[in-house]
Amino acid sequence: MKTHTINVQTGQSEIRDLTSEEETKANADIKKAKELKDAEVSAKTTKANNKASGKAKLKSGEALTDDEISALFGA
Repeated sequence: MKTHTINVQTGQSEIRDLTSEEETKANADIKKAKELKDAEVSAKTTKANNKASGKAKLKSGEALTDDEISALFGA
């Protein structure tokens, strides 16, 4: 993996290989970002599913779960 550094004062540009420690940290950061994004997508999907399920249950007169109520009314 490489890094590109630009000195804003001089305009000099440097491309170099990452050290093993820098590469390990970069890979850990990438993995953590992916996990956070996946969790966000999962939470949005769950909320959308609860909202749809809650609407269907309201129309049919069934009881709603707490998660469905929260999804519908933000309670």
